[in-house]
Amino acid sequence: MDDTLREFRDSAAGYLGAADQRQRMRALDDSAGGHDRAEWRRIAKLGWLAVLVAEADGGLGLGLPELCAIAQEAGRHLLPEPLAAAGAHTMALLAGVPATPLRAALLEKAMSGDLLMGVAWQEHAGQLDPDAQPGAHATRETMGLRLAGRKRFAQPGAGVDGWLLTATLDGEVALLWLPRERLARAPATRRQVDGSAQADLELDGSVLDAEHVLATGPTAIEALARANDAARLAQSAELAGIARRALELTRDYLATREQFGRPIGSFQALQHRLVDGLIQVELAEACLREVLAQAAPDIPATRLARLASRAKARCAHAALEMTRMAIQLHGAIGTTHEYDIGLYFRRAMALSAHLGNAEAHRMRYAALAAPQADHHEAAPSPAPITAFPADADWEAMPEAEFRRLVRALFDAHYPQDRRHMPYRQTWAETRDWYLTLARLGWLAPAWPREHGGMGLPPDKLIAYIEEAEAYGVARPPDQGLNMVGPILMRFGTQEQRARFLPAILKGEHVWIQGYSEPNAGSDLAAVRTEAVPDGDHFVVNGQKTWTTWGSDGTHMFMLVRTDKTVKKQAGISFLLVDLKTPGITVRPIRNIADEREFCEVFFDNVRVPRENLVGGLNEGWTVAKALLGFERLFTGSPKHSQHTLRQVEKLARQRGLFDDPAFVARHTALQLDTLDLGAAYGCFAELAKRGAAIPPTVSVLKIWSTETYERLALLLIEAAGEYGAVRDHAVTDEIDLHVVAPLFNALGAKIFAGSNEIQRNILAKAVLELPSG
Repeated sequence: MDDTLREFRDSAAGYLGAADQRQRMRALDDSAGGHDRAEWRRIAKLGWLAVLVAEADGGLGLGLPELCAIAQEAGRHLLPEPLAAAGAHTMALLAGVPATPLRAALLEKAMSGDLLMGVAWQEHAGQLDPDAQPGAHATRETMGLRLAGRKRFAQPGAGVDGWLLTATLDGEVALLWLPRERLARAPATRRQVDGSAQADLELDGSVLDAEHVLATGPTAIEALARANDAARLAQSAELAGIARRALELTRDYLATREQFGRPIGSFQALQHRLVDGLIQVELAEACLREVLAQAAPDIPATRLARLASRAKARCAHAALEMTRMAIQLHGAIGTTHEYDIGLYFRRAMALSAHLGNAEAHRMRYAALAAPQADHHEAAPSPAPITAFPADADWEAMPEAEFRRLVRALFDAHYPQDRRHMPYRQTWAETRDWYLTLARLGWLAPAWPREHGGMGLPPDKLIAYIEEAEAYGVARPPDQGLNMVGPILMRFGTQEQRARFLPAILKGEHVWIQGYSEPNAGSDLAAVRTEAVPDGDHFVVNGQKTWTTWGSDGTHMFMLVRTDKTVKKQAGISFLLVDLKTPGITVRPIRNIADEREFCEVFFDNVRVPRENLVGGLNEGWTVAKALLGFERLFTGSPKHSQHTLRQVEKLARQRGLFDDPAFVARHTALQLDTLDLGAAYGCFAELAKRGAAIPPTVSVLKIWSTETYERLALLLIEAAGEYGAVRDHAVTDEIDLHVVAPLFNALGAKIFAGSNEIQRNILAKAVLELPSG
């Protein structure tokens, strides 16, 4: 978050926190859905209503990110006033129509808070986009414009001074200003669950002046469409704020409420439930950040619509899931009127329903973003590319140009017969490609340039990963690149970096991990492999298991026990071991797919030089936690889900499944899950690029990535029908796909790098700070 957004957020938090907004929300129940006009004027003085208005029109000339920073705090504090409906929807609509004396007068009064408006455009439930010719219509007469028809769901629905109204005029859509006193009949209001009101407007007999027309035709339609989506983004921000605050309140309750003589937050079942809520909150915030970063003022309306639907679908789902969960975890008190958590739930319900709920926006997103062919087939380079610089100005290079460069690299150098391999590849199978990347300087995209890497910024790094997955580039044994390298850059000595980093880049060292042991899988602190100091060496005895690519490795990074007299975590060290050292035996283990992917490794009086100790003696736990952060970041990459999503789409095209609405609904939900996984990944990738410590919240990424991967793999199998049990690549007149490989891989991914259950324990303790059992 940049300084400007932080200032808006902090200012809003300070103002809203000075009064008990929750008590004001309760008072809304007794006010017939009206709002405190004095408070609305105070909000106006803060500039909140002028954020979306250009400076030339007397506004602040800012944008949606600033407004949403305010809206997120409004959600956290439970502001009763209709910020999205009257502060975003109406102001964005007025800001988007041509300059007229009427528009100028309305903007001036609205920005001062003296005029409270709503938008009346919907005519039936479920309507998400403007009609080209609304059913409500205006007829020109000598006295002005006579209205007829009905509008539904106008918000705010009570206490407003008028509405911005759509109607058919002269055969095209028109945007009109309807002062409340010109409405022939009183609005029919309905109370909403949060105490606010929505209104139906019966227009028959209402008469306007000819000057009450603000815009007509395509201009009016586009202004309304953009304003609708601006309001949805403001709603999304409020919903994200509601979800975050509901999480905090529930965490505090679980930490203090006692049952059976202990805080209920120490019960693992409740901890894991709340962690699932945390995952939804983190995804909503990541989605919102990414969407707002892309919502530039000049963005095409269809692109803005896709972004708004993506954000509304995610944030509405997160807020409703978190607040419903909060009620359950609070127990009976959560269902009472006087307890605060119910206020957040009811507010989430109201915001979620207005302008389309989560399911409606998933379907809208599907309609706006039909599945595309993979990048390589859909967007060929406009001209051949033959040079592949490894030291370009990546920050300045447009993403589209970078993607073309990456695709051209793959076209020129990647073996075509090794695209989209279904299982992990051995060193022998990928060695040539690894060395090709090394020769070109493209092997370590995430490493800083001073260590021989490309130094890609996060957006280009994610683009690189996406293009590699779309092209079907097989993953080589790369734990040296993704784990050992970053660890040595942070904890290693200069001599260790000089000795090991170049060997990784040259393909001379193939690294494997020595963490898991029999009876010490996810409990790494229970390692028993022992390293006893002996002069300039350690003597290592013990066993490691589940060692991925063990048969290919030349070197192992491992945790060893170096002190038995202290608590488990304090007596561990981090060693680098050459696997050619005498006394080491490697034995393969077949996996569920009948491949020799894993190994067990035995150490019998193996002498390891002391200079291979990374960090200090007995400080291996600190190094291990950092490495697990990198590993969980890598495991949390969106690439597996992205690739499987493309496989699902390929199968759907082969079998005509996009004609099935039920399939489209499932596909779209998983498509958005994968997109938001990418948004969350980008935040952590930025930390890694800066060399910052990976926080324990990275476990959110690992859980969501692997479980999304599994859900996609299951959809692939279900969609394949009878082909869903074929062991190898199926090629017939109906299908051309390896169906089962993603599921076998996903099953392992949920266990590797600490099982997802262990990740939930970590999040409960290290992030939510829930009490121990």
